Amino acid sequence: MPSAIENVPLSAHPTTTSDAVTRIDAHIRWTEEGRIATTYTLQGDCARIRIPPTRPTRRTDGLWLHTCFEIFLLKQNGIGYFEFNFAPSTEWAMYNFKAYREPAPLMEALAPEMRVHRTSNEFELDASIDIPRSLDRSKPLCVALAAVIEDDAAALSYWALCHRRGRPDFHHHHNFALQLQPPTQTIDRARVAK
Repeated sequence: MPSAIENVPLSAHPTTTSDAVTRIDAHIRWTEEGRIATTYTLQGDCARIRIPPTRPTRRTDGLWLHTCFEIFLLKQNGIGYFEFNFAPSTEWAMYNFKAYREPAPLMEALAPEMRVHRTSNEFELDASIDIPRSLDRSKPLCVALAAVIEDDAAALSYWALCHRRGRPDFHHHHNFALQLQPPTQTIDRARVAK
């Protein structure tokens, strides 16, 4: 059975709360095909949240300027990391960093598979990705999960596993608060750093 971490709540950065969103939960797991799958479930008044219409699936920069869901995977060197962005439009982005906010060449762009579902009070985005070849899937992965939500007034709220003081910063090492066990092992509960 693939390793999984279920029902992990994301919290809004205290300076960017939005009354349009009441809760965001995430679920991350290994699939039987060896991909990492994430599900983000947003609860709130979806009529007040700007959710871009579906567009052709393609790689696009600047997705974090609007409603977008994100996953960060820390490299085993403990310094570099990969960032994936998933927009409700089904547009996506992938970035490689050699250290904190220091871009590195991207040797492979791994397009995700995405699905979105929306009701009046819930929005769900599923995304699954192949992990970069440079990551060792036989060892635990340190993961950060995040979301940027744009409301009907064009205000952005920033959601993450945890926030450090100061402005919202998904790239900070403090945010890599989950440890996803290798796909050959199971995990009982999320190990969330405090």
